[in-house]
Amino acid sequence: MALPAEEQIRDALKSVIDPEIHVDILNLGLIYGIDRNEETGHVNVRMTLTSPGCPFGPEIQRQTHMVVAALPEVKSVQVEITFSPPWDPRTMATDEAKDILGIF
Repeated sequence: MALPAEEQIRDALKSVIDPEIHVDILNLGLIYGIDRNEETGHVNVRMTLTSPGCPFGPEIQRQTHMVVAALPEVKSVQVEITFSPPWDPRTMATDEAKDILGIF
């Protein structure tokens, strides 16, 4: 069996909701990259938070780890938090998220 495709991992991450904004982390544009290693079964998720002081940061990181780790054939997961580039909803969020956030 193989690791889930990146698109399958992204679909699973839609279940992680930012508790403050009430939008999933994928549509918010918080996921910067997903690296998969078929040989080791390792998945690395590079992501950011809405702000460096986000009070829900540890919980969002934990949920992200939990969702990816639950996927078939995933042996290990690392969730890497970065603030480069800083998150900007005007350019990183999907149109659906911008609509919910009132960004036009």
